[in-house]
Amino acid sequence: MNKGAFAHLGSSGKPLTDYKKIKSLIEHCKYLGMKIVLTQGSFDMIHVGHGRYLREAKKHGDLLIVGLDSDAKIKYRKGPERPVVPQEERVEMLMHLRYVDLVFVKELKDPKWSLIKAVRPDVLIATQTTYTKEKLKELKKYCGKVLVLEPMATTSTSAKIRRLQMSTAKKLGQALTPKLIKTIQDVLDELKN
Repeated sequence: MNKGAFAHLGSSGKPLTDYKKIKSLIEHCKYLGMKIVLTQGSFDMIHVGHGRYLREAKKHGDLLIVGLDSDAKIKYRKGPERPVVPQEERVEMLMHLRYVDLVFVKELKDPKWSLIKAVRPDVLIATQTTYTKEKLKELKKYCGKVLVLEPMATTSTSAKIRRLQMSTAKKLGQALTPKLIKTIQDVLDELKN
């Protein structure tokens, strides 16, 4: 796929956000005989697993569209501390990856499966934790094929964040415990006098 052909749609790191535009573009691409692949996610703190996942997704078609969860959508699903990387930077990082042809930002207010229904991909790529078996069956109404990929790395963004938090807590505990004990002892000594 020549990204230059789609430069006017997502130039300067700007993703698509208009469902009418993406639908029109996809209709045109399908008319040209292109096989459309769609995957979706947060892609927060992009790591090697993301790259491998997108490389594998691209193997299943001609045009790879990444539906990227907006900051608001991630905060709602994963908590107030997420995403770690702001939306604009996540968009730009995805657009730098050679496997990704288009990025579409999915907003919190968007109805369930809006992008899937608009694109009606030939192949929807998902992870094992994305959909239940029942939802996978339901999705087949909107997709030519649903392909569930195995994890592509031993790490995940959430796991990296947990490790950082645990390491920080341990270091704080080691640094503060002796000082805290001394402060408590000083206060108790002062109360005795």
